[in-house]
Amino acid sequence: QDLHLPVAVPEVPSSPRHEFPADWSIKTRLLFMSSQPFTWAEHLKAQEEAQGFAQHCRATETNLPQSVQEPKLSTELRCAFQQSLVYWLHPSLPWLQLFPRIGADRKMAGKASPWSQDEALQQVLMSDWSVSFTSLYNLLKAKLCPYFYICTYQFTVLFRAAGLAGSDVITAAISPTTRGLREAMRNEGIEFSLPLVEESRTPKQKNSEVNLEMEVASSLEVGNSTEDGGEPAPSDDDDDESFSWLEEMGVQDKVKKPDAISIKLRKEKHEVRMDHKPESLALVKGTNTFTLLNFLINCKSLVAAAGHGASKANPTCSRLQARSINAKARVHLAYEDVFSLEIIGPVLPHSLHSLTTLLKSAQRGAFSAVFYTHEPTAVFNAHLDPASPALNKETVCKDTPTCGLHPKTLDQLSQ
Repeated sequence: QDLHLPVAVPEVPSSPRHEFPADWSIKTRLLFMSSQPFTWAEHLKAQEEAQGFAQHCRATETNLPQSVQEPKLSTELRCAFQQSLVYWLHPSLPWLQLFPRIGADRKMAGKASPWSQDEALQQVLMSDWSVSFTSLYNLLKAKLCPYFYICTYQFTVLFRAAGLAGSDVITAAISPTTRGLREAMRNEGIEFSLPLVEESRTPKQKNSEVNLEMEVASSLEVGNSTEDGGEPAPSDDDDDESFSWLEEMGVQDKVKKPDAISIKLRKEKHEVRMDHKPESLALVKGTNTFTLLNFLINCKSLVAAAGHGASKANPTCSRLQARSINAKARVHLAYEDVFSLEIIGPVLPHSLHSLTTLLKSAQRGAFSAVFYTHEPTAVFNAHLDPASPALNKETVCKDTPTCGLHPKTLDQLSQ
């Protein structure tokens, strides 16, 4: 179907649909389209807004009927809609763009920051940040919080509780990373894997010796392969031959050959190439996530000394922006009413699932949707932990009953 033309939406679903898979990327915008109006989403009453906030904070489970006959008159539906729009944001600095975080410093360049020259204020904000971050991690460990994101000006970290995304332990996915960041994590004793890199490695590479020189030789052999039509890279043999004439002259000992540092740099050349790219994603599991927490709190080089990246403060309860739009669209030779509902992010995974579940009842399933993804977080949808055995759904739901998610949403995100 031509994407530039409006798609005819059936009045009722023709057959049962499968659920869309768990989506761990952050959405910046959602656009729902339907043949039925979204008037029920407009002009919420003060009592409905308050009730929606209360339901969110108390993690109240809302179960709507399969089809709401009069959506505009349904207080339960409107409260549930408000509940789906609520999220927590940390820090709370209304005068700054807090999301998306990556690239925000460029927009803030040249603008004065009250904390940039005040070291005492910076210490207070950092102390606040440390307490909040640690408290949030403890909630995650106790399965009272299902997941959270840390959005820095360099990278994004997704912390997930045990039982989510098919893992039986706490996980933290970091993307994108650089060689310097990975080296700093290794120096702190943080064990991590690069699942998207390891997936693409050949058996020959996986079985190569740990010995530095052997690894260099192995990487050169892969580089020399001409199966992909590329130019063969120079090998160590070429280097050795280039020095053979020195031996004939008897001065080989007076000329310095490549040292261990040079060899190491050549070995790490392929690792630098993936810096800032999706495949640089690092996965931390189990107790190493707590070490990562301390690393992120204490590593000064990961926090900007001034400007937007240095801002930390207490969180606030925020609400996604929502607006409904009515328009006429040409379908064949006639004009028909087209109704849309726009949600502006950051839209978290559970909110996306809640909204689609709610629309099944409100629009009788007659809707379609377009999702706009925050690109740096798209890589979180990759299958990062293939070695983990499949978890029992009943066990997951039993272990995390108070995490704040609806059972159906929890079931989806545990896959």
